Amino acid sequence: MRPIDLSLYLVLDTDLCAGAGMVETARAAVAGGATVVQLRDKHASTADMIETGHALKAALVGTGALLVINDDVEAAVAIGADGLHVGQDDMLVRQARERIGPGMLLGLSVETEALAAAVDPALVDYAGIGPVFATPTKPDHKQPIGFDGLARLIRTCPVPVVAIGGLKAEHVQAVFASGAQGLAVVSAICGTADPESAARAIADRIRRRSV
Repeated sequence: MRPIDLSLYLVLDTDLCAGAGMVETARAAVAGGATVVQLRDKHASTADMIETGHALKAALVGTGALLVINDDVEAAVAIGADGLHVGQDDMLVRQARERIGPGMLLGLSVETEALAAAVDPALVDYAGIGPVFATPTKPDHKQPIGFDGLARLIRTCPVPVVAIGGLKAEHVQAVFASGAQGLAVVSAICGTADPESAARAIADRIRRRSV
């Protein structure tokens, strides 16, 4: 199992990042404590994903933060990203692993206990479990599972978990109490006037949770 710090996982949103731009938003969030940055843009071409991904990778050099590409395996390989994240309706996990090779992280979205139990730790490095709450940043999401559902799925899942879906700073304690290794956020950072301060507020709560 390749080590990964999932504690503060930023998913970039093109609309919410329109003001500052995705690269500057990511740079600021990482300065505030984000440990993973995922490039997600369902409407972008592979060429556009590669261009943005290269800019993000350059911005993250020396920070220790990881760059993950959502869904587009061709872009992930071309960028030399740290990871690829796929959904249940995207490329099959085995095919994704074959394309990216053994050295790149592979994340998988999981929404039910059956899917959590079916995760193959020989192929998948971490699971994104949710949505915990309804969220407008992904209008086609499945039924929210709440923190009780999150805990149930985590108990079934054989790989580290990052929780996702409408999560904000005030949910940090409940996320980690559920057994997750971190929380993925979108609007809690991308939708703010100061992404660095927003990320730092979440990261501070993560650090203080065990004090």
